[in-house]
Amino acid sequence: MQLFFNPDIDLTTLTFFFDKEESGHIVKVMRRNSGDILMVTNGLGHMFTTEIILASPSKCHMKIVGVDTMVPLDYQLHLAVAPTKMNDRYEWFLEKATEIGVTEITPIICERSERKIVKNDRFDKIILAAMKQSTSCYLPKINEPIALKDFLKKDFTGQKFIAHCEDSEKNSLKNELKLKTNTLILIGPEGDFTANEIALAKENTFSPISLGTSRLRTETAAIVACHTVSLLHQ
Repeated sequence: MQLFFNPDIDLTTLTFFFDKEESGHIVKVMRRNSGDILMVTNGLGHMFTTEIILASPSKCHMKIVGVDTMVPLDYQLHLAVAPTKMNDRYEWFLEKATEIGVTEITPIICERSERKIVKNDRFDKIILAAMKQSTSCYLPKINEPIALKDFLKKDFTGQKFIAHCEDSEKNSLKNELKLKTNTLILIGPEGDFTANEIALAKENTFSPISLGTSRLRTETAAIVACHTVSLLHQ
């Protein structure tokens, strides 16, 4: 199933237009015509069955003929992950986390971060493409980059964890997770969090956790964390 995206439609919408880029793809590339049916989501949990009224390559006119509301995840997963030195590795994480199931992502800038300037424009496109590819109706939110010390001050209701490689007391994530509970997990940069950052996280009620016996890359650790939470709820 080919899934399309339009953030401006909701349950009150009767007709709408695709922008020029999406319209061109529908008409010129996919060769769809008036009367053809397309599945469209607004990223908020709704799957719309739509029909092409006018197959214009610059402004494709659509009407909604049906809608289904998808059941949301019974938990919220927020991954706060330090940007990787190589941008493609972070993009890989964004793609796979979206496919597996994540609600919110925040790039956190840490003391050992080698990449401290992050532009979200391309990240938005990666997440959107992954949502459409996996035929999900929920578009994860990606926040603007923020310094770890500032992020730790933000309010969060649910379980809060920090994954690190320091040789200190910590429990396995899979043993600490609770069903149907909002979860926030911090994943550090190459070189890991500093001792000061770990101590600060603990002061802000983050529990130290392990993701296994191997030392994982940042993007791998984030995917392991995401998958562990997902498996618990299957």
